Amino acid sequence: MTNLHDELEPFVAKIIEIYEQEGAVIPVGYTAQDINKGVPNLYDNGFDIMFVRLLQQISMGLHSLNITMTFREDINKLFEELTAITQKYYRISSQFLLEKGLLVRSPYVSMPKSVEFVTDNSYLGGGVINPFSEKRTLNTVEVSHLYKAIESNLTGVQLILGFAQCANDAEVKKYFNEGAELAKGIIKELSEIMIQENIPIPQTAGGNTTRSTVAPFSDKLMMYCTSIFCSFSMGSNSLGTAFSLRNDLSAKMTIFMKDIFEYAHKGAKIMIKNGWMEEPPQMVDRKQNI
Repeated sequence: MTNLHDELEPFVAKIIEIYEQEGAVIPVGYTAQDINKGVPNLYDNGFDIMFVRLLQQISMGLHSLNITMTFREDINKLFEELTAITQKYYRISSQFLLEKGLLVRSPYVSMPKSVEFVTDNSYLGGGVINPFSEKRTLNTVEVSHLYKAIESNLTGVQLILGFAQCANDAEVKKYFNEGAELAKGIIKELSEIMIQENIPIPQTAGGNTTRSTVAPFSDKLMMYCTSIFCSFSMGSNSLGTAFSLRNDLSAKMTIFMKDIFEYAHKGAKIMIKNGWMEEPPQMVDRKQNI
């Protein structure tokens, strides 16, 4: 974690330098005031590295997306370097957790011996219109998305339960508890699909919330982390919907996205109410001059 911090810190200075060169105001972001050092551990059993690993997943996607939206060579290079760092530490985090027995591997897949083509429309069926209709076996792409969704939500439940345990604001505490229940519901429904297919369900061996009720982070920072994970979850469900060819899976993922969006929207209102949501730069309102 120290190495990751040391590699990322210079990029903050680089981004600030770019803003200053362009005459742009520097975002406030999050400062030392949002971190409470020297307090008891809120998590143990490898959860710190599990958290870092999930952040690297999110960062890889964001940096790759940012590269596609930039044209300046220096900014493209900056995001390329950040992408390389996130890939490196995702690999390191995964290997650390596997070696410590804190990360469960994905289900084993028997290697295909021949090429198969879809022969009729029943391949797309999944019981949306007729819940009693026969469903085909899940394919490996669908299992991958289900597994990753369960794994991410397991980490999310531990994270948000810890936040709920130590949050100072009563409304924020209630919001975190609601999020934990939402994540548990998603885990339950996706696990039932895998159980019906006789596929092992992910069970994260690591990551525990301690009994500490002393917040290591400000409510503002914890709300931001939750917001980031909601965005990541909606993106993951979108991919799951796009790559799932069984109708029942696509329908279920769509419902999850709706529930997560509504939860995230509620969180945004809490952040706005408390003055925690920093506004991105606005386009000039040309209508004022009309």
